[in-house]
Order: sequence, then C-alpha cells, then structure tokens
Amino acid sequence: MFSFFKKKKIVPHIKLSGLIGNVGKFKQGIDFSGQEETISKAFSLKKALCVAITINSPGGSPVQSHLIYNFIRQQAKKNKKKVIVFAEDVAASGGYLIACAGDEIYANSSSIIGSIGVIYSSFGFTELIKKIGVERRVHTAGKNKSTLDPFQEEKKEDIERLKNIQLDLHKDFIEVVEKSRGSKLKKTEVELFSGEFWSGRKAKDLGLIDEVGDANQILREKYGEDVVIKKFEKSKSWLSKKLSSSNDHVDQLANILDEKSVWQRYGL
Repeated sequence: MFSFFKKKKIVPHIKLSGLIGNVGKFKQGIDFSGQEETISKAFSLKKALCVAITINSPGGSPVQSHLIYNFIRQQAKKNKKKVIVFAEDVAASGGYLIACAGDEIYANSSSIIGSIGVIYSSFGFTELIKKIGVERRVHTAGKNKSTLDPFQEEKKEDIERLKNIQLDLHKDFIEVVEKSRGSKLKKTEVELFSGEFWSGRKAKDLGLIDEVGDANQILREKYGEDVVIKKFEKSKSWLSKKLSSSNDHVDQLANILDEKSVWQRYGL
C-alpha cells in the first residue's frame, strides 16, 4: 500500500548562548539545571534525524561545562542520536568543551574556536587600603582559609596550590578534547592546549572542527531542502524578566561589565 503522506524530516535544534554558569543576580547563564529539560526534550523526539546544537559562548564554569557535555553524550547514547554542533561567534574555553559533545563540529570561518586552558584572574588591593588608611582584619580556623585574599599580599604557597588545581582542570579539559576529536586532531608545531584560540578556518586545519558552515546550510545539505529544523531553546520566565527590569542599576551594570570583559577577550 502506498502512502500519500510524505514523512517530515525533522532535526531538533538546541541553542546555547552566553556565559556558562551563574553570571549575575538577575541573569541566568548556561547551566545544567537550566538546560537539562530543553536538552532532554530535543533528544526525545523519536523521528529526529539527528540533534543539532548551536553554541555561542566564551566559556565560564568548568563544572557546568562538563555537566552539560556529559548529559548531551548520555542522551545521544540513550536515544541513539547523532549530535552535530555549530559554533557561532565563539566556542572557546568551556564553550568549546561543550562543542566537543558533537560527533561533528562546524563553525563560521570567522568564528573564534579553542582557548583550551584554565584561567584565574583577580585584583590586589593591598596598596590601595594602605593609602586610604584601612586595616584588614582576618581570623580563620584553618590556615589556608584566606587563600588568595585580594586585600593581603600574595603567598608563594597559595599560588602553587592554585596552579596545581588549574593543572587538574586543564588535564580534564584536554582528555575531553582528545576523546572527542581523536585522530581528527592534526599533528603540527602549533600547541593546541596552550589556551590559544583561532579563527574557524584555522581551527579546521588543526582538526578542532570538521568543516566550515552554518546550521541551516549544513543541515539542508545533509537532509535536503525540505528538512524541518525545530528550535529548542530555554525561554525566559516571567519572573526573571520582571527581576531583570528592576531598579538595581548598579548591580546590573556590574554584571554587564563583568560579562562584557569575558566576551572582549575574544574581540567581541
């Protein structure tokens, strides 16, 4: 018996955009608890040809990056779905770690890709508080409780302890990249895991992505012009919209400047 109804070719498309983790009092970044339901719904679409994910993030929390990466891979295995990831402006640091959940990774030729490293940054205010006549008083139970206090002089042992933690996190990051990209990574004189980042075109040469292209282009090339790309994106709740329009302008400005500084690291 012939069917007169042509089956729809559907690809669920998840959009992840912003800093990873908690980015402010009223603003939600990309985190596991906020994305779990959206990711689950996309993968539960039984007739889906694959699951597409667009990532646009300069990074953030390594823990949230790993949680989202692991959950995507678990869902892909459970639902037997191929994952295709697309980078927009930037997939760097934790953003690239999440991108590694893809069986294939695509990016624009001008996207920023990589930054496979770990960073900690802060300010020291020891000279400032001396000038304005402020005395710092700290009392702890546990000799290392005030590690890296910005109002005290840096200690060599504190820096060494921090660097050891960073090395552990960096090792975890490298393992994810090597597991994901495998033999696709090109052996060149370029140090892939130095924290450096590249354009999408150069990232392709290094094996960090598979090809240059965007979601609409690649998905239609793979599955035909009649493919239906069904968007899955976490919607902003009424409460968060209300809170984000509050009069706490100082707090909002601080959040904006902090987030902007991360994006500007990649020229955005």
